[in-house]
Amino acid sequence: MSGPLTPDPGAAGLPVMVWIHGGGYQEGGSANPHADGTTLAGSGVVVVSLNYRVGVEGFAHIIGAPANRGILDQAAALRWVQDNIAAFGGDPGNVTVFGQSAGAGCIAALLTMPTAAGLFRRAIPQSVPGTFFSPELAAAISGAIAAEVGARATVEDLVGIDPRALADAKDTILEKMPEFVETWGPMALTPSPFSPVVDGNVLPEAPWRALAAGAARDIDLLVGHTRDEYRLFNSHLGIEMTDEQVNTTLEWLAPGPDGGRGYRGFYPQATPAQLYELVHADWLFRMPSLHLAHAQHAGGGPAWLYELCWSFNHEQGASHSLDFLLVFGTLHSDDVRKHRSAHPDAADQVTAVSQHMRTDWLNFATNGSPGWARYNPASRSTRVYTAEPTTQPYPEEPSRRIWSTHQFDTLHMAR
Repeated sequence: MSGPLTPDPGAAGLPVMVWIHGGGYQEGGSANPHADGTTLAGSGVVVVSLNYRVGVEGFAHIIGAPANRGILDQAAALRWVQDNIAAFGGDPGNVTVFGQSAGAGCIAALLTMPTAAGLFRRAIPQSVPGTFFSPELAAAISGAIAAEVGARATVEDLVGIDPRALADAKDTILEKMPEFVETWGPMALTPSPFSPVVDGNVLPEAPWRALAAGAARDIDLLVGHTRDEYRLFNSHLGIEMTDEQVNTTLEWLAPGPDGGRGYRGFYPQATPAQLYELVHADWLFRMPSLHLAHAQHAGGGPAWLYELCWSFNHEQGASHSLDFLLVFGTLHSDDVRKHRSAHPDAADQVTAVSQHMRTDWLNFATNGSPGWARYNPASRSTRVYTAEPTTQPYPEEPSRRIWSTHQFDTLHMAR
């Protein structure tokens, strides 16, 4: 837990924003200077950031230990906020959790976990990953990691293992993961061996199913993603790809028995490399985020949707993680200007785009509305952040239609 940042220690009843960092469920911490809450706190909210167990310690499926230990850490921190935030000027009845990537996946889990009930009023998950594991899948992955150090994935075996050795074993399996796709399924094509485990106890259901049944109908939800979510992870960037390579990817990731035909039909001008990036972005982040808003609406809860389409350089586009830099205000004009492929006007735009996003997040945390119409399946109202933000129907219509009948749920072993 990092000490809360408050604009006025003598104040009372200020909105509270609790940041949950990302990092693929395997790294990260509250000391990241890119998530410095000083600017947010200066705008009139109490900002709290927290650490939680990551990697094997936080997310591996270990016999003899509870599942989702990293997320249980977050719930414990949120209980601390309830008990102590008034001393820093914050209102324990007006707490907003916000987080990105793995942090957003944790928030999606917290929305449905019995141990987190009543600990926050609002939530902003940014770039929600679509990976939630069954116990069997999680056990297989953890078993492979433990085997690298000659152990079983049990408390008894792992308690004496050097934590560094476990981290190295995780890295070894991460490199090998594509080899496991036939047994572990599409999660083997992701950049992390960990995800929340739908164990039926700590986490009763995958969040889309739970929200659609009304599990978070009393929580205000602001959710969204960036346009180019997979660009940072794309190891094939700038490399020519064959139709055969893309066919294999589409077979594993695209929805339905012939999802590949859908992508080619809706994106007829896309190159194989562009299709490869599109389906990864949709499966891993874009569609899970859209469907979370849809599930919240279906369950009777309020939801708002956004997409970040502004970018400051040609290479990364509107990339994964760019949205949280803008919200925190830690991407500056000089940073943009120095980038080797910066857009000509980006350095002049970044401050305004950052201010727009931060103001909307602050409005949401303060009064429960970011300033545009709620999401519903008919209008699909979406705040689109470009140099000048607009509100319009969800922009990624081809992808939305491809995934319209898909149900995001718990991932199981492929065989």
